[in-house]
Formats: sequence, C-alpha cells, structure tokens
Amino acid sequence: MEEPEIIAIVGRNGSGKTRYVETLRRQTASGTMRYMAFCDTYGTATDSAYYLQLRWNQHDIDAETPLVSDTLERSFSMTGPDTLERRHLQQLLYQLFNMTPLLNKYIITLSSGELRKLQLIKTLMANPHTLILDNPFIGLDAATRDQLKGLLYVLAIKQHIKLYLVLSRVEDIPEYVTDFIWTTSEADFRHTPAPLSSEKRQALENMPASTLPSETSSPAPIVAQLNKVSIRYDDRVILDNIEWTVRQGEHWALSGQNGSGKSTLLSLICADNPQAYACDITLFGRQRGTGETIWDIKRHIGYVSPEMHRAYKHDMPAILVVASGLKDTVGLYVRANDEEKAQCRRWMWMMGIDHLADRPFLTLSSGEQRLVLLARAFVKEPDLLILDEPLHGLDNHNQQLAKDIIDAYCQHPDKTLIMVTHYESELPRCIDHYKQLPKQY
Repeated sequence: MEEPEIIAIVGRNGSGKTRYVETLRRQTASGTMRYMAFCDTYGTATDSAYYLQLRWNQHDIDAETPLVSDTLERSFSMTGPDTLERRHLQQLLYQLFNMTPLLNKYIITLSSGELRKLQLIKTLMANPHTLILDNPFIGLDAATRDQLKGLLYVLAIKQHIKLYLVLSRVEDIPEYVTDFIWTTSEADFRHTPAPLSSEKRQALENMPASTLPSETSSPAPIVAQLNKVSIRYDDRVILDNIEWTVRQGEHWALSGQNGSGKSTLLSLICADNPQAYACDITLFGRQRGTGETIWDIKRHIGYVSPEMHRAYKHDMPAILVVASGLKDTVGLYVRANDEEKAQCRRWMWMMGIDHLADRPFLTLSSGEQRLVLLARAFVKEPDLLILDEPLHGLDNHNQQLAKDIIDAYCQHPDKTLIMVTHYESELPRCIDHYKQLPKQY
C-alpha cells in the first residue's frame, strides 16, 4: 500500500507556524481541505454567548442549545452522502473516542478534552483530501492520544489524505512523519531549555508572604476541604462522594481521564459552580455558604484553565488581560493604575513575554496567549494556584520556563498548588501529593 504523505510543521511559540498555515490554506482548494485550529478546543465562532461559568450554570441553557448527537448528525449530513462506508467511519470514530456516553450531553457542558474529541470527529467525518490539524494531541488523555496517532496514520493511508500536523512539542511528533517544515531551526527546537535565570529566581524568592487568615490551632491551615461531595446533572453523575483535603503549602497533581470531572471539581473550589452551596465544602477556613462572597474566595486564588481561555475573546492589549487577574474578572472593567501595570509587566517579563504587552490579545499565537493567561494567574501572587492544563500549546522551552517558575514560586512554604495535566512530563518537581478521579458515565 502506498505510504501516506504526513508533514509536521514544527517550531517555537510565535515562530510563524500559524502564518505558514494561513498561506497553505489560501493555496489549497477549500472544498478538499479541512483545518482544525488549537482554539477549536475552546469552542467555535457560534458560541458568542459563552461565559466562564456557563458550563456549570445549566439553568442558563436554553432550548436551542444543541446536543452532541444533533451536532454530529448535522455535521455528518453536511459533509457527504449517507453511505454504508461513511456510517462505518462514523461508528469507528465514536468507538475510538468513546462518544456514545456523551451523545445526550449539551455541547456547552463538555469538558475541554471532550470538546476536542467532538471537533476531531466532525473534522474527520468530512473525509478531506488535505487535513491540517493544529496541536491535535493536547487536551487528550494518554490512551486517547495514542489511539488518535494510530487512527490518523490509518486514515491517511486508507483515505489518501495529505496530513499536516502543526506541533509545538517534541514529544508529540509521531514517528511516522514523512517530512518536516521547520519554522524554528531544528537544533533550537530540540535543544534542552536553560534553567530559570538567577535574576528571575531572586525576584520569585522576594515575594511577600501569604495573605491567608492565620489559624493558631493548626500549623497548616486548611485551604480546601471537600466532604462526600457529589455533583449530578439530571441522571448523570459527574463527581461521586469525593473526599479531599488540601492544606497550605501542599502541591497537588489532579489527574483523570477526559470527562472524569477534574474541571468541575476545581470549579467548586474557585466558586464558579453554584452547586457548591449544596455541598459540604470549606474554603480558606470558612464553610461555603456562610456569608462569604465569591470575591472573598477568588482573592486568594490564581487560576488558568481551558474554560478561561475559551472565555477570553476580549481583543484588548495583553497587559490588560494580565491586569484582569488583579480584579478576578474575565476582561478588565476597572482601570489599572501605574503600580498595577508595573506588577503586570514584571510577571510578563518573568514569562518572557514583556515585549508583547501592548499587542492585542487575539493577534497572539495560542502559545503566547497561554503565557499571558499564566502571567494573569500569578500576577497577584496568590496563596493558591489552580492550574488546569496550564502548558497547553507551549513549546518545550516555554514549558520548562513555566515549570521552573511554578517550582520557584512553590518554594514559599505558604503557597499551595493544584495542577491538572494529561502529560506526566509537564508536572513540576514540587508536586508532593496526587489525586486521581475515576471516570463517571
């Protein structure tokens, strides 16, 4: 059987991969080409009504909100004839991505990993001659990543697809790639990143102490305590009797398959999920629902997540996106003063993106946007960092830089970390506690 043509477009963040793909798309007949970008993980142009907490505020879902099954069937009918061969491909994709349990879910309630699976199925069902996938493996658990790599190879052979993979990580390059297009020199792309500079490390060491209220009864105050927490939507169980205590100074890795409830669990701690009031949850020493406001909770937390990236459609200067972390808002509605802007520039310098301060956020590459959102999470030097897939789309150099910053930040004994990732290699050295969630159906 003829070998497929599988081309990897690889390079550092901001090196021009997106510009190259835009040129490639202009040169390819649109009827035979399909393109899926990194931003598709967070929604499409049709979800302009999306806001950060919508996924957990299901009373805001109206009758026009589509189900997964309706969306996939509509996509199937729009991308080709209803043939036995295409139905076989559809069922193969459903089986690969374990979509059957998701068919009756509203699209807006999907996790970032589940939404990526949906978008991939829609794209692959179109059976294109040329397929461009921008960072297709991020947001997927390890088993699904391996299955997808195998499926793409088989599809490229059987369907005679010319496949382009746009990649930022060395580890994501499949062994079957036949050609490379480098937007960064191969040596620079593959080299071992340098450690955090002494100047930046010293700046991190000189941060102020925690603002957590003191608890004289315990040397390690309780940051979060969840007692037999369960979350259900209609007849679907998302979390089932979760017991979890996070103490000040602990550094947790939270893991689980796509759809296991990781982001829902974090939404309870971040005060984004209204079901928290019906659960036995203590945050920063206070029982949830005893008169505290969400702002009392959020002022202690620095947060980044796929949902936040999806919600950030504000084309404001990048420095103002960082400044919104000081106000705990998506978008900036209070003018930042000079001192606050200086703090923002300091954290952008820490992330290596201070030169992007005045660039509109939506003109940045997806990796650069993620670095801006990481700076936003750190900018108020919070007591609790909640990092949900924080290294999405980052090249190896920027991943190592971010990990070094997390490690140095967490050297302070009063700083607490909860981090979610599907890549074990992304975990910083400071991780000292682990929690895995079972998959619920």
